Amino acid sequence: MCRAARGFLDWTQTDLADRSGVSRSTIRDYEGSRHDLHRATEAQLRLAFEEGGVAFVHMEGGCFGVCPRALQTPQ
Repeated sequence: MCRAARGFLDWTQTDLADRSGVSRSTIRDYEGSRHDLHRATEAQLRLAFEEGGVAFVHMEGGCFGVCPRALQTPQ
């Protein structure tokens, strides 16, 4: 999902590292399935993606997807 979200935003690993505060080497190792993330690190990445305009959605069958984050309209 990390690579998919980066691709959606056209971000490099360095872009994500800069926006999330997570080291590029951690992102590289995670995307390369070399290790799992701590919950706090996962939260940092998710927040950066959400602030960048991505939403993660739960799909039928237990899968997750990436889509544009809906913008809230003032009421």
